[in-house]
Amino acid sequence: MKRVLALAVGTALLALSLSGCTGTADAPSANEVNVYNWGEYIDQSVLDDFEAQTGIHVNYRTFDSNETMYSVLSGGGANYDVVIPSDYMISRLIDEDMLEPIDFTNVPNFADIDPALKNPDYDPENLYSVPYMWGLLGVIYDTTVVDEADTGSWDLMWNENYADDILMFDNSRDAIGIALKRLGCSYNTTDPNEITAAVDLLIEQKPILQAYCMDDIFGKLEGKNASIGAYYYGDYLTMAENNPALAFYIPEEGTNLYVDAMCIPKGAPHKENAERFINFMCSTEAGLKNCEEIWYSTPLLSVREELDPEVSGDPLAYPDSSILEQCESYTNLPADILALYTTEWLRLKT
Repeated sequence: MKRVLALAVGTALLALSLSGCTGTADAPSANEVNVYNWGEYIDQSVLDDFEAQTGIHVNYRTFDSNETMYSVLSGGGANYDVVIPSDYMISRLIDEDMLEPIDFTNVPNFADIDPALKNPDYDPENLYSVPYMWGLLGVIYDTTVVDEADTGSWDLMWNENYADDILMFDNSRDAIGIALKRLGCSYNTTDPNEITAAVDLLIEQKPILQAYCMDDIFGKLEGKNASIGAYYYGDYLTMAENNPALAFYIPEEGTNLYVDAMCIPKGAPHKENAERFINFMCSTEAGLKNCEEIWYSTPLLSVREELDPEVSGDPLAYPDSSILEQCESYTNLPADILALYTTEWLRLKT
């Protein structure tokens, strides 16, 4: 089990995935579906199974952040049928009329979704989304380098003792969110002063960072090229397989609980194929394969029942109320605050 795209060198599907930085879907054809997902976030055999069972070819490409995905969709440069953004971005896409309502008569496997994940704040009537995976954000660190006395808080990400050994998210919502939590603020604050103070804190951190990064955090932490980084628990489990010295904790100031969900963009050229794909991904067989490959928490009740008890009983994979009380989910922000995020992120990076 790991959140690593299964390698099948030489297949057309892998070639498409690796070309995902372009964000351009193929021209429409009746027997295909164009899927846009996060990098390193699927078991390829699930896609092979879907093609074998349905005769529908999957054009699969990847993105590295919600903001990248949004830029591609809003720019009108792609013909995607299924996209898999996170909660707050789904809310934004709904607000901006960029998603098609899903015909749930074509997605009967939706009945297997955990009721706790249905009708979420980001899609309160559950018209536009079907949960794909969910999980928690925390701090990953190398126990052979980091003093245990320094752990437990977001402060570790600002600890000068580990200068040039710290990795920070390379996207505005997550990076600013971490700084907001360190300041004791909500992820979803609309107070410009709090957001500016958070970016000031990131500017203070910048000289001791090794890098801003996204999925390249895998190689850096697994290869002992860095010792500290904020990332997701599912990814930590993958990294720990390759570097057992790594450990993970939920910061005492609180953290993010997120849901990534499958949606259909407005004007998708293969909407029925998209619904068939979403329904297939919610089948027990596909869901179990996916969960056992990428380590993330499944939204499917039948899959959780099939998992090894050690996995389904993991308190950070399937947290109880004591952990959930420390968590907050992102919500969409008003347009003026989104604009502030953009200008403040530019201030930080330049």
